[in-house]
Amino acid sequence: MNRLVEPEMLETLAEDDPGAIQSRKDLLLVNGIMGNHRWIMRELRQRIRPGWRVLELGAGDGALSQKLIQRGICQPAQISALDLASRPTDWPAEAAWHQRDLFAETLPDAEVIIANLFLHHFEEAQLAELGKRLPSTARLILAAEPARYRFHQIQGGLFCRLMRLHFVTRNDMMISIRAGFRGDELSQALGLDPEWTSTSRCGAFGAYQWEAIRDASSSLAESDMRQAGLVR
Repeated sequence: MNRLVEPEMLETLAEDDPGAIQSRKDLLLVNGIMGNHRWIMRELRQRIRPGWRVLELGAGDGALSQKLIQRGICQPAQISALDLASRPTDWPAEAAWHQRDLFAETLPDAEVIIANLFLHHFEEAQLAELGKRLPSTARLILAAEPARYRFHQIQGGLFCRLMRLHFVTRNDMMISIRAGFRGDELSQALGLDPEWTSTSRCGAFGAYQWEAIRDASSSLAESDMRQAGLVR
């Protein structure tokens, strides 16, 4: 099944549209079943270092970043989020919120970049551009996306009917799976430098869990050069 990126219905609806509101509620349930938030939090607990900043791409309603704060994985001042949506009313005052297009400006500096059900919205050319725009400070990337397998299409369809999810959710779930990833596709699409090492796995409930780690030696070398004023 070749990768196919199509517009999702939720993207076309106003933030206060009843269908959009219900679909976002449905997505919390879907995320829980897929285990996306749990996986990202578990990986961050193991890998994050003191002082590292976290940037969430496509933060939506901010639920994932808020969990990182609530579970003590990050302090609010370490978090920044980027999304087309406006800043959530309950977003912490100390955390940064960038309301803009992903490709409009340089990405904020951060050592950790996380994305949950977001990167599958982009074509290969856009992902390649994103790979070029990653901040030089980045050391770890975690992405939870749909796994593109027909089994998960069938599984998702049954789940939607069983849980009576909203039509917008049912429609977008099938589109998301067709736009998902397999194997090392995301690594290839981003075109990461050789200093990055990436791995991926497919969860039982349709989650494509991908992480990339930047080689520590190259990170230290770049840090030394930056302090010496050789790079900016």
